Amino acid sequence: MAAALDKAFIDVYTKFKLQFYRKIFSRFETREASLTAVETFCVEVIDALKNPTVSDFAKFVNISQANAAYKIQNLVKKGYVSKERSQEDKREYRLSVTDKFYEYNRLNTDYVSAVVKRIDQRFTKEEVATFERILNVISEDLMPEVPAL
Repeated sequence: MAAALDKAFIDVYTKFKLQFYRKIFSRFETREASLTAVETFCVEVIDALKNPTVSDFAKFVNISQANAAYKIQNLVKKGYVSKERSQEDKREYRLSVTDKFYEYNRLNTDYVSAVVKRIDQRFTKEEVATFERILNVISEDLMPEVPAL
């Protein structure tokens, strides 16, 4: 059973990624895609960590502080991330994503919303509630390596 579940989970995850990549590539023709793959990963991590410091970001992705600062500076220049001086420690900066990122990320979230709508139409309320409970347990209990969102 575990092998079948592995395959099913990977298939779903891969389809979400492929749909996102398809949308990103379609923007290359109009020159709207301005983030590299690594920059995309970085800004998604910053968003998921909810206003991390540069140090928090570097530590999470396991890169040097200097490398993190360089990547962040590029994201700031491109308008996807902003830096604000920390109120608690004036030596630190908190990172946040901008509306430009949310517009870019909408390519992904719109598809997730479409699939969720299909789930809602296809399954009973009880099945949807069970699925939601399972997803919450996966997120909250079975993925301790990743911070809570």
